[in-house]
Amino acid sequence: MTTTQDKADLQQYLQTARDALLWKLDGLSEYDIRRPMTPTGTNLLGLVKHMIGVEYGYFGPVFGRAVNDLPSWLRSDESNVDMWATSEETREDIVDAYRRAWAFADTTISELDLDSPGLVKPWPEERREVTLHQILVHVVAETHRHAGHADIVREMIDGSAGLRPDYSNLGSSDQAWWADYCDHLEEVARSADHA
Repeated sequence: MTTTQDKADLQQYLQTARDALLWKLDGLSEYDIRRPMTPTGTNLLGLVKHMIGVEYGYFGPVFGRAVNDLPSWLRSDESNVDMWATSEETREDIVDAYRRAWAFADTTISELDLDSPGLVKPWPEERREVTLHQILVHVVAETHRHAGHADIVREMIDGSAGLRPDYSNLGSSDQAWWADYCDHLEEVARSADHA
């Protein structure tokens, strides 16, 4: 049996991940939020842009709800168009679009029961029929996954890491401690490699 509290809990986990993802953009230059940081091109603004399509897609058509304000790039056939921002797409444009996607998703979440049925057409036939509960869990997991990617990318850019500006969730904030810790891990890795 699910309750209103179950829905509220899931929505809170979703909002925590949304906020963490956006926080990773704070204080960085346009270059740093756009530059590819992995061999597959992962970049901070692209992660946010990707989540716009995730929220609209899973909380819109899956439940038969039209998305009136769908960004044009979500209708494009271009490969990976949702994973990077053009030079004409500003940080503000992407963040505003993400917040509109949140509002759309939050409306779907508030108007439907957790056991409301939906259909994810691209998924394998045996898993296509879903409930709002399943989709909420899926999107919470995906958003936290990408917030984790963003955390690592941000740390690679300027050393900033953690869940929120007011709560890092890291064991220590002492740079010397982290340097010693990494040295220790390097020794362990080398030792294991030679064993």
